[in-house]
Amino acid sequence: MNAGIKSNQHGAKMEVDQKLLEKALRSEGFLHTYVWQDGPYAFYSDHMHPVETAHIILDGEMTLTQGNQTKTYHAGERCDVPAGATHAAKMGLHGCKYLVGEK
Repeated sequence: MNAGIKSNQHGAKMEVDQKLLEKALRSEGFLHTYVWQDGPYAFYSDHMHPVETAHIILDGEMTLTQGNQTKTYHAGERCDVPAGATHAAKMGLHGCKYLVGEK
């Protein structure tokens, strides 16, 4: 999903337009959206949510583990977690600010 992500002439992500991202999430059925921020190295051990969630990184980084797969997401990137899926998350050195959508 690239809606709301602006790049400079070299392709680097420079700015994330939160309002455009919220609109895109709503168009996908994520009717409840909000911004959440965690401090440096914040950690959420294995847990699950009763609803599907989308997380779009606005600033910083988040490393998400689902099953046996771990991936680090940076500003402008998105990770989705299905309802009921067990997952864990760890924030990076500078913490992480992210837009969450729930459906």
